[in-house]
Amino acid sequence: MVKLSKRLQMIADRVPLGSKVADIGSDHALLPTYLAQQGIILFAVAGEVNPGPFEAATRQVLESGLSKKISVRSGDGLAVIETGEVNVITIAGMGGSLMASILEAGKHKLQGVSHLILQPNVGEDHVRRWLLEQGWKLESETILEEDGKIYEILTAIAVPDEEKRTLEALYNERQLPGEVRVSKERLLQMGPYFISEAPEVWFTKWESELKKLAMIKGQLQLSSAEASAAKAEQVSQEMKEIKEVLACLQKVKP
Repeated sequence: MVKLSKRLQMIADRVPLGSKVADIGSDHALLPTYLAQQGIILFAVAGEVNPGPFEAATRQVLESGLSKKISVRSGDGLAVIETGEVNVITIAGMGGSLMASILEAGKHKLQGVSHLILQPNVGEDHVRRWLLEQGWKLESETILEEDGKIYEILTAIAVPDEEKRTLEALYNERQLPGEVRVSKERLLQMGPYFISEAPEVWFTKWESELKKLAMIKGQLQLSSAEASAAKAEQVSQEMKEIKEVLACLQKVKP
């Protein structure tokens, strides 16, 4: 029986019972193998664009005796599935910008898909923005630390057309205690549920992100170009807003 990492286990825990799943960028097909072994899914597609991981996934499925339940396919993004073939899509372990571009390029394949379970390594705001623009409801956000790295898992569900008008409300500017206002841009960046729940690991992540932004600002300030000065000012304002949110939420934590 396959044993998953903490990160993959948290993704697996979000897959509804009786699903047909496409795991895009499946690597060694560990996630679909686990889901099949546990009887959670009816069928899975393990999609992989790179030859090495594709071969590893094929071996994993063969050795697990799951060839009838898991179809390992070589292809880019959602090109590995047919429209209506699956109702859950998992994508993990890549940048948010790439993830959003995969979803955008294959959005005609999303008919009949009820759940998107997404774990971007960076650039989570790109994923949230795509979900909002395409009418998917961000249902939950989870964050975890494993082996010194912090991961976010975003789960989105399909909603009827009449509900899509209400999705923007999740990102409406809100006021925190102490007169701190959180803009739509900051909610997309930091996570609307995380800002409400303020988990400890989330603070750790954003302290680290502030250090990265400080380094970027320092590099920009070394340049004499006008564009660099303007960008440095923009980064400075971003840091100020993030710090205000964190300081406010630290004060109101139980």
